[in-house]
Amino acid sequence: MDAAATSAASAASAAAPAPLDLSGRTALVTGAAGGIGLACAERLAAAGAKVVVADISADGAHAAAERIGGVALVADLSDLDQASALPHRVGGVDVLVNNAGLQHVAPLHEFPVERFSLILRLMLEAPFRLIRESLPHMYERGWGRVVNISSAHGLRASEFKAAYVTAKHGLEGLSKVAALEGAPYGVTSNCVNPAYVRTPLVENQIADQAAAHGIPEDEVIAKIMLERSAVKRLIEPAEVAELVAYLCSPAAASVSGASLAMDGGWTAR
Repeated sequence: MDAAATSAASAASAAAPAPLDLSGRTALVTGAAGGIGLACAERLAAAGAKVVVADISADGAHAAAERIGGVALVADLSDLDQASALPHRVGGVDVLVNNAGLQHVAPLHEFPVERFSLILRLMLEAPFRLIRESLPHMYERGWGRVVNISSAHGLRASEFKAAYVTAKHGLEGLSKVAALEGAPYGVTSNCVNPAYVRTPLVENQIADQAAAHGIPEDEVIAKIMLERSAVKRLIEPAEVAELVAYLCSPAAASVSGASLAMDGGWTAR
C-alpha cells in the first residue's frame, strides 16, 4: 500500500464512529416485555448496559430479562407511586427509555373518561415521575440520556385517538423541558417519533379502527395506518431501537430537545 492509500485508510478509520459502549451504565426501559420496549432493551444490552426490564406483566418482564441477561422489575406505571419508586428500586438510572403505553380508539364524544385518565397517567404523568426521580443520579454523574418513545401522533393528530394524541403531545413538551434543564449536567432528552410499528399495540387496534372508520379489517393497514406515509410498510421495532441507541452514543451528545421523526414521510406532508 502506497503512502497516499495508507493516509486515506487512516483517515477513514479515524472518522469511523466507535461502537456504542454503555458498559457501566444502567438503562431502565418501560414496557419492555415486547414490541419497541423489548427491541430497545435488547439493543442497549448488546451495547453493554445493565438493562432493567420494567413491565406490568410479570411473566413478560422475567422472560425478556432472561433473554437479554437483564433484570426484571414488575410495575404498574399507571399507579404513580409505583412510577416514582421505580428509579430508586433500580438504584440509579443512566439511560431512561419511556416506552410503556396503550391505545384506545373511539370517537371523542363517546371516549370513556376513565380510559382517557388512565392513558394520560400511564403515558404522560408516569414519564414525568420517572424523569423527575432519575435526574438527580444523572446530574451527579454528569451524564444521562432520556429517550421518550413518542409517535407521529406527538406531531400530528388523527381522529378517534383523543387520549393517545393528547398524551404524546404532552410528552413532547415534557421532553423539551428536560432537555433545557439537563443540558448543564450532560443530560440529553429527546423524542423518537415513529409512525405505525409492527407491535401488538398496533395489531390489537385493527378491529377498533375498522369499526371506527366503517371499513373491513383487512383494509385498515393500507387505508388508515399507511395512508399518510410515503414509505408503505410498517416499521420494525429494531429500527426504532437503533435510533434510540444512536441517541445514547457520543455522536449524539448535542442532539437534545429534538423530535426525531421515523414516519416514512408522514409529517413531511
